[in-house]
Amino acid sequence: MKISDSVRYAGVNDHKVDLFEGQYDVPNGMAYNSYVIMDEKTVVMDTVDRNFKDEWLQNVEEALGGRKPDYLVVSHMEPDHSANIAAFVSKYPEATVVGNAQTFNMMGQFFDLPSDLKKLIVKNNDTLEIGKNTLTFVFAPMVHWPEVMVSYMTPENVLFSADAFGKFGALDVEEDWACEARRYYFGIVGKYGVQAQNLLKAASGLKIDVICPLHGPILTENLPYYLDLYDKWSSYTPEDPGIFIAYASVYGHTREAAEHLKELLEKKGAPKVSITDLARDDMAEAVEDAFRYDRLVLATPTYNGDVFPFMRTFIDALLERNYQKRKIGIIENGTWAPMAAKVIKGMFEKSKDITFVEPVVTVKSALKDDSRAKLEELAEAMK
Repeated sequence: MKISDSVRYAGVNDHKVDLFEGQYDVPNGMAYNSYVIMDEKTVVMDTVDRNFKDEWLQNVEEALGGRKPDYLVVSHMEPDHSANIAAFVSKYPEATVVGNAQTFNMMGQFFDLPSDLKKLIVKNNDTLEIGKNTLTFVFAPMVHWPEVMVSYMTPENVLFSADAFGKFGALDVEEDWACEARRYYFGIVGKYGVQAQNLLKAASGLKIDVICPLHGPILTENLPYYLDLYDKWSSYTPEDPGIFIAYASVYGHTREAAEHLKELLEKKGAPKVSITDLARDDMAEAVEDAFRYDRLVLATPTYNGDVFPFMRTFIDALLERNYQKRKIGIIENGTWAPMAAKVIKGMFEKSKDITFVEPVVTVKSALKDDSRAKLEELAEAMK
């Protein structure tokens, strides 16, 4: 696949993977992207997952069209992108491997490479002239590993963005970009919003015509749309007005309260109301929706003097990713000693710009007239 005058695609689609990074459900597979730049010098941009070594090497060979690679640029040492460095070096020992100092430190931990390996150790903003094009290497530490760097190629204005702008899903499956890119971002990169913002600032002065990520489709049109979403996500700015209700329930009474609140909100004209069962629905999608909307309701029974385990897992996932700039409503349930609201507020006490919406609704075992009245008040305050 030709991407620009000089860039060819050499990646692979993975439809065998069930859980990406051992935890994220990927029903439409994954793409591991690699690129070949054809200029006076030839450059291979990253490798792929180890399960696709032979297919990838064949793709690279075909893209090279009989030429030999001069360089292998390593943007990111995570194994889904770096696993075939040793295989590449074995096949093309004359090629020079390009990375920064941390790249090569990690490389030595993963592989036993030849002592005479040809290396080019680059620093931030170093350039590599390859003919009519020039690569500039921009460090992007903790997006989402410390050694990550992106490459900007001029004059074709191509940004090789590492894991930034990536998404779940193989390239031979059509699906909405934003949904799976959002889930990918908040699942994997979300903790590092400040670092992603730094990368966006570094890229803001560049003329970018093509974005080539390590996962997901190559972006060539409507780039302001993708850049705007990435800016919102990495600055923790709500993407859409709406209310996300996340609940956990033992015997169904807390679920009933959450569903009743949803009905009330919809009757009152709330812009968007989404609801999920944390015990049964995909946790990564729940995290995604919590960041997508500007309001969140947490509904949980008290459990062993704490919140229900799935609720704790969910809140921990939000806190790990620096959840902020949101309004939160609480529904707690307890037969003899409701404690969930106190626990939840304590968990968020160090979070930035979190506003708890009153009233807290306390359900004592099952919904009754008094708790229904409180749900009405909460719906009015949250709408």
